[in-house]
This record gives sequence, structure tokens and C-alpha cells, in this order.
Amino acid sequence: MNKDYSRAIPETWCDIAAVFAALGDEHRQRILLTFEPGERLNVGQIAEVSTLARSTVSHHLKVLREAGVLQAEREGKEIYFHVNKAFLQEAFGKVAVYLDTCL
Repeated sequence: MNKDYSRAIPETWCDIAAVFAALGDEHRQRILLTFEPGERLNVGQIAEVSTLARSTVSHHLKVLREAGVLQAEREGKEIYFHVNKAFLQEAFGKVAVYLDTCL
């Protein structure tokens, strides 16, 4: 048993914990899966295809952005979101390395 991590997650894994927490919600998973490769969407576009209210979609987008899953860019009055592919590849890459080397 490795007791090193019984009290604290390593600093290099903090971003992974935030990703898993953000993606632990089914609605946020659906929002992420709404994006086509390279696509940018605003809250209105996502709410159009969602069963959720626009304000609820906004909340979920905030959680995904704060976890690093999505990035946001303002264009005039609109904010467009896109998948932060590089960040997710890095985060899940750390998990893959752990699985390959430690288990």
C-alpha cells in the first residue's frame, strides 16, 4: 500500500481532480459532448439543444471553464466556448502514465 497519498493529492494531479469533479455531472458531460471538433459555441447555442434553462447552462459552463475543460473568448457581447483539448490531453495523459507505471 502506498501511504504517500492518503492525506493529499500530489500537486501535479490537482488539475485532474478538478476535471473529474467537473465531468462528474451528467449535464456537463452532455455539454462537452455537444461540441464538434474545433467548434466554438455560445451559451445560447448550447441552451437551444439542451433540456436545461439558459441560466443552468451558464452555471455548468462556468464549472467546466474553471476546471479547464473549456476555454472562453469574448467577441463583443458574446462569450464563445471551446474544448481545451491540449489541457485535457495533458490531464488524461497523466492518468495514463500512472496506469502504465504504477498499476
